[in-house]
Amino acid sequence: MFDRLQKAIGKISFSEIPSQFKDFGRKPIPLAAVLVVSSGFGIFFSSWWSSVREGVTIKSYGHSSLLIKGGGHSVLINPFKAVACAKGLIEPRISANVILASSELADEGAKVAQGKFLAQPGSYRVGLLKLEGLAFPHDRLGGRRFGQATVWRWKQAGLTFAHLGGTAAPLTSEMKVLLARSDVLIIGVGGGPKVFNAQEAAKIIEELNPRRVIPVQFLRNEKAPKDCQLEQGLKPFLDAMEGTKIQEVGNTYRVPKSLPSQTIIDVIRL
Repeated sequence: MFDRLQKAIGKISFSEIPSQFKDFGRKPIPLAAVLVVSSGFGIFFSSWWSSVREGVTIKSYGHSSLLIKGGGHSVLINPFKAVACAKGLIEPRISANVILASSELADEGAKVAQGKFLAQPGSYRVGLLKLEGLAFPHDRLGGRRFGQATVWRWKQAGLTFAHLGGTAAPLTSEMKVLLARSDVLIIGVGGGPKVFNAQEAAKIIEELNPRRVIPVQFLRNEKAPKDCQLEQGLKPFLDAMEGTKIQEVGNTYRVPKSLPSQTIIDVIRL
């Protein structure tokens, strides 16, 4: 590669270069210019490293929609229209670097936000983010009723994330290996035909052993909104996780890069 570069440089004709640049490289670069460039790079690197070292900030918009900011990137999960299970919530009409959706259903993958929208399985790169979308059945019948959803895995600001919203299928051995010991696991817990119920979610958490768990997709009130198929609120899940540390964190909070080894459940309240 360097040989080809040297040959390419050797073919450059100085007669084709604007006069103000002809002496670049022949004369010493002024110290002030070096200081300005190095200072600018130092500020950029310091800012980037600080954002990586400090972890992420997570904001909930309700249902299964979260905005995760850190490491110089913003990731929006499952933006929605305020219909079905998301009825009554404020739609997340915001901008993010990348938008990850479990599917393109209106309450878990609506195109209401601005950014790179991803809902299909595959390997993606957005900026410095590497994201893996894994095809997984939406339902407990191998996808025969509601088709396939997309499970997401990525690393951001030094933390590994796994997003298991929008599915009710038991984990395969391969999926357990891919998602095991994530720093942050986002998982639906409200039951119904397309979402894990409390007991299923608790079993998956035991199998994957994540450091932090964010439960999503549960009933906010005793009665489900029209066209919402969720069956449970948050309490059955918390009861199923008895003995695990639970902390209420509000609707915006910070997750540090350095996490304790034991599992902690972060309960987000709007």
